[in-house]
Amino acid sequence: MENNTRGREAALLVFVVFVLGILLGGVADHIYGHTHAREKSVVVQQRPKQEVVDEFTHKLNLTPAQQQQLGVIISETRSRWHDLYAPLEPKREQIRQEGRDKIRAMLTPDQMPKFQQFMDELDQRRKKEKERQEADK
Repeated sequence: MENNTRGREAALLVFVVFVLGILLGGVADHIYGHTHAREKSVVVQQRPKQEVVDEFTHKLNLTPAQQQQLGVIISETRSRWHDLYAPLEPKREQIRQEGRDKIRAMLTPDQMPKFQQFMDELDQRRKKEKERQEADK
């Protein structure tokens, strides 16, 4: 009888550990997903033109002439999008700076250098992404 009880306790323990593993894995995945999504949302990611052309070529079996045409279409479309949003850039920057100023106003003196370092990192990522997108046109 005692062995039967211990067997059930062991099975219950294994089950509890299994369920906890699933729960903790789900929570970790959820947290990682939100962190990763937040990092990506800092800068609007644009896939390199050649990557898009390669994907279309693979899925649609494009000819070399079609690949070249697609590259031109992508460049023209991206240029038009850029022209559409370029006039908004000064306003976006103003809004960004106003938000940063509000954050600075609530921080302690100890937090300020960390905040500035974080903002510098974000600005660097934004700048690199913009340069990459410009080079990819």
